[in-house]
Amino acid sequence: MTLAPMVVLALASFWVYEVMRRASNDVIPTPERSEPDFFVENFSYVKMSKTGAAQYHVAGEKMSHNPLDDSYDIERPVLRNVTNMQAPTTIRAQRAKVNSDNSEVHLYDNVHMDKPGSADSEPVQMRSEYMLVLPDDDVMKTDKPVEITVGNSVLTGTGMFANNATREFRLTSNVHGTYQAPKR
Repeated sequence: MTLAPMVVLALASFWVYEVMRRASNDVIPTPERSEPDFFVENFSYVKMSKTGAAQYHVAGEKMSHNPLDDSYDIERPVLRNVTNMQAPTTIRAQRAKVNSDNSEVHLYDNVHMDKPGSADSEPVQMRSEYMLVLPDDDVMKTDKPVEITVGNSVLTGTGMFANNATREFRLTSNVHGTYQAPKR
């Protein structure tokens, strides 16, 4: 008989505790985390295709995860396209922001793209302050000024679209160029 009221009292106090806890969560919502929840220093990873072949390599000095939008911030990123048998294209910048599914890489501040020459093509360098890279589609684009050097020839403009898979390339406005014939 003495045990029954104690059990009822314990259950009632647990019920009151749960009601109070839920009511306080409704009144005082838990703040969303706005600061990075983890970071990795001096990292390197390789994105694989569905067939298991290496697609591209990403490295950087520091990567931090933003829990609000599940994105990543990278300090001093280096992206290297390693598909096909062609020479790998390397893109460097001061910082980058990568969306949650790694389909968009926004590169900021002093963006440099280098593609070494081969037996049938000259080396290509590209410089801009901003570049959006869509690595799964093999596309790069920007709405900022860009300077492209192919061998000794220089092409400048504002706004660029380049699709490496289809070999499509466009400069949008203020296009100027200096062509130097290749030395043989």
